[in-house]
Amino acid sequence: MRSDLQLTFSVIGSLNGVHMFANNQDVLLTSTRTENSRVVWRTFHDSINLIVMSCENTASDLSLNKLLENVFNAMVLVIGLDDLVNIKNVERLKKDLRACYKLIDGFLTESEKMADLTQCVDCIITHDVTILQECLDGFTQAAESDFGCLMAGGKVVTATEKWWRLASQDVMLLCWLVASLSSHSSRDYPVYLPQGSPTVPHRLLTFQLVSGVDVCILCGPSPSLQKVESELVERFWKPVVDPLKACLRVQLRSFPASIPLHRGIMGLLLVNRDLNKTLYTVQVHPLEDMHRTELKFTLDQRRAALRSFYTLALSHYLIPDNVDEKTIPCEEMFASGFSHHAHQCYTVSSSHKCYALKTELHLLFLVFKPEVPTFSMSTIANKTLQVFTKDFPF
Repeated sequence: MRSDLQLTFSVIGSLNGVHMFANNQDVLLTSTRTENSRVVWRTFHDSINLIVMSCENTASDLSLNKLLENVFNAMVLVIGLDDLVNIKNVERLKKDLRACYKLIDGFLTESEKMADLTQCVDCIITHDVTILQECLDGFTQAAESDFGCLMAGGKVVTATEKWWRLASQDVMLLCWLVASLSSHSSRDYPVYLPQGSPTVPHRLLTFQLVSGVDVCILCGPSPSLQKVESELVERFWKPVVDPLKACLRVQLRSFPASIPLHRGIMGLLLVNRDLNKTLYTVQVHPLEDMHRTELKFTLDQRRAALRSFYTLALSHYLIPDNVDEKTIPCEEMFASGFSHHAHQCYTVSSSHKCYALKTELHLLFLVFKPEVPTFSMSTIANKTLQVFTKDFPF
């Protein structure tokens, strides 16, 4: 999707008009394809109609529907559901929605995160997580809250137990929001939780501990931002400055360099289906990549390949448990003729290969170098999954 693509008023009117005409004829219009684009319509709470048009070959109904959900939930996060459902002044609503433009723009550009597509929480693994968890628990409790989170580069390092009990979509949006805001030493930001509290706002307090690392808490009217910043931040976090800086060193890879992976792997996405967490990287071997001035398969191409393969696998083969098949049906016709679902799938091209593995607790997606033998991808994938389930549990 190109966020800079400006559609003419006539095209926008036509897209909206055909949807309204279908509704008047008791027809639900959800998506259509043209020769070079795909269009998806979604109506939320019989109030807000969102339309997305994509010219990307890799776009699917699954990915575009998730984009529209993210956009609507971003609007709820910033201004609340009541103002979206009960629109009293359209011009005032347009003005209020400007506060979420940057957040929405983030969903339209590919990044070092995958949560917008998986609806899970992007995380990193660090050796010092035990120490950081103790600091976070103490800091959150002292700030009169049960909901705390430590983030590096917009990815979660660790969080309190009750933070993980929040809906994964809410946590994803909060992390994305913090990453989208301009760098600041501290913030007191009102937010609505689209799943947990869409009509009653909470206070999101954020504090920059070192550049790129923020600690966040959700709380009520108290304590004040000044009190937490002046009395608690230095007390709890100054002793662990080095572990905090270490988080940045594993941010792009999402896990320490000491975790060994096959040299043929160029990209990895691991989804913990039970905890709704993900590990995502296209720099599996960052030192090797840094020494190569020209990559045969660039980082942007790896991101695009991994996102494309994820949507392909979930919309055709690995049917997710939490997707309404009536709204977004499996696009592979043979699936309706079998009582079982696929647990592995792969694709092969001249520039790379992809492999997906589904287990009871995890989904693993890998992008391989083209020279990796196709018959060996299953073995490599299973060994990779073992690394993150037994050696370094995720």
